[in-house]
Amino acid sequence: MPPAFQHMDTPNGGGSSPEERSLVPAGAGGYTPPPPVADDDDEDEDNGSMLRMSFVEHLDELRLRIVRALQGLGVAFLLCVVFCYQLWDFVRAPAVDALTKIGVKPPNLVINEPMEGFSIIWVKVPLVFALFLASPWVVYQVWAFISPGLYKHEKKLAAPFILSTAGLFILGGAFAYFVAFRYGLAFLLGIGLSGGVTPLVTITHYFDLFVNVMLGVSLVFELPVAIFFMTLLHMASPRFLLRHSRYAILVIVVLAAIITPTPDFFNLMLFAAPMCLLYFVGVFASFLLVMKREGKKFPWITVLLVLLLVISVFAGLAFWGLTKLHYHPVGHWPFFVK
Repeated sequence: MPPAFQHMDTPNGGGSSPEERSLVPAGAGGYTPPPPVADDDDEDEDNGSMLRMSFVEHLDELRLRIVRALQGLGVAFLLCVVFCYQLWDFVRAPAVDALTKIGVKPPNLVINEPMEGFSIIWVKVPLVFALFLASPWVVYQVWAFISPGLYKHEKKLAAPFILSTAGLFILGGAFAYFVAFRYGLAFLLGIGLSGGVTPLVTITHYFDLFVNVMLGVSLVFELPVAIFFMTLLHMASPRFLLRHSRYAILVIVVLAAIITPTPDFFNLMLFAAPMCLLYFVGVFASFLLVMKREGKKFPWITVLLVLLLVISVFAGLAFWGLTKLHYHPVGHWPFFVK
């Protein structure tokens, strides 16, 4: 046998060691080296590995994000203080409209203590507006805190998360201000008129009611985002949400009854209807997420065509009402009156 094919003796009495055999070319001596073992780190990197942080590092990151969120809120507050009187005129406008509508002249709010005007106009009003103004920055800090625990494909949701969360928060405030709060306030102030009661509303009580309605409705408008993240974390599914939708509607109506500043049915439904709509918007968003997980595509073209048809029908009805029934648009609900 040629020397090149003779096995070298080892202290163990056998052929070459595993390390030496791994150096022999494939086909030499009939030995083929095993395939390389896949590195788990490479697989994690492909899937978007999560950043592992200690408990202390989590606390430091949380402190950093809270400080930055407060810094952004502080900058927005200083900006709003400069325009505090213009903002106060915006806040008291629903009260002026409601008092004028029920015949109270002059339609003014009052104060009982010397510090009420300062605390409301110079502190609380700018603070509330600063919260809405800085909401995109605050939401970004929340995302920056939770993003190290997400995979790479989940981090792509940063922009939709920030825009949808801050946008729905601001949209909820706009709905509360222009629709819900105005009608509820006119109802409340007009209750005692038939009994000879003249409304005398302090700015403190008025502002407390204003903030409760504005922030309550704004937080409720975050329902689609909450449902989407419940689906993202596998806490719920579209089928589960639809199957239990009747219980969700019941909870929404009870919650609307708590938030609604008036006890009448009309204002209750004025709150509950958009909340139910937002619930099903969240279910639709979770449905899109599940379809993406399963590698399916949503028929956007068909849906957009149907939506365009519905919008065209409503536009035609609006045009018919304006031209034939002599309706005209106004700047408040129901937006079209004769």
